[in-house]
Amino acid sequence: MRIVDTFDTFPSNPSIENLRAYYDTYHEIFNAYFPIHCKNKDERLHQAIVKYRTDWDSITLVHERIASLIETTVEKYKKVYQLQFPISVNLIIGAYGSNAYTHRQIIPDITFAMERLTYEEEPLQVIIAHEFGHAAHNIFSNNQEIDWKFVNWNHPYTWLLQEGAATHFSKQIVPGLDESIYFSYKNGEDDWLEFAKGNKQEIIQTFIRDMHSGTASNEIFKEWFSINGGNHFGFNRLGYYIADCMFQDYILEKGELLTLLLWKKEFFIEIVEAWLSNYK
Repeated sequence: MRIVDTFDTFPSNPSIENLRAYYDTYHEIFNAYFPIHCKNKDERLHQAIVKYRTDWDSITLVHERIASLIETTVEKYKKVYQLQFPISVNLIIGAYGSNAYTHRQIIPDITFAMERLTYEEEPLQVIIAHEFGHAAHNIFSNNQEIDWKFVNWNHPYTWLLQEGAATHFSKQIVPGLDESIYFSYKNGEDDWLEFAKGNKQEIIQTFIRDMHSGTASNEIFKEWFSINGGNHFGFNRLGYYIADCMFQDYILEKGELLTLLLWKKEFFIEIVEAWLSNYK
């Protein structure tokens, strides 16, 4: 694993011009960041310049803590799962888009946008473990000789398995925390999980209706997996709760490894449909 820390090259007095120079210095990272994870670049830059001033102390604290927490996380994955991560981990200051993401690679690099992360240690540990969980899921699958060309990356059922796996890994690597942290990546945000648990059947039924109504995948993603969703219930990212429920149910039935490898099966879509049908 290689950590690419861009903090020291971030301009001390940000302007459009020197921010563009910062992005050019790490052009491979930011060429992936802006088109997918931080759209409307020009508009966001003007807003970000104002936010940096008020958030700088928080950004600095995140930077002081994140590298050591990444190293700790990698050691825990090695101890628990005997995994190595032959990847680059990028620490950037973005323009208030995504907080963290794995790149679109089979064994994916990971980027953390420090302006969008909390400096509180436990939630920060969890989101690190979650993103490494996505990489771990791919590594396990690759080691089991999955045929990647058959994975439908744009299908919501694939996202359910991916987020279920990453959430599961975060619970194994950073155990014993308040359960809501594994979904919110923040302290003191219990309302989301309380709502999800109290309305599980209705939430899953609504997801099924969206899936069977011809709703486009990008709209499913926005409503159920993005911070920009939440039109149905007033809570965004409820797909993460569905994902965790499905993943944990299949672990009880099949065990951890076979659940991770569900997307290797020819009838993966039907397997997820079978689980969802329990809630119709």
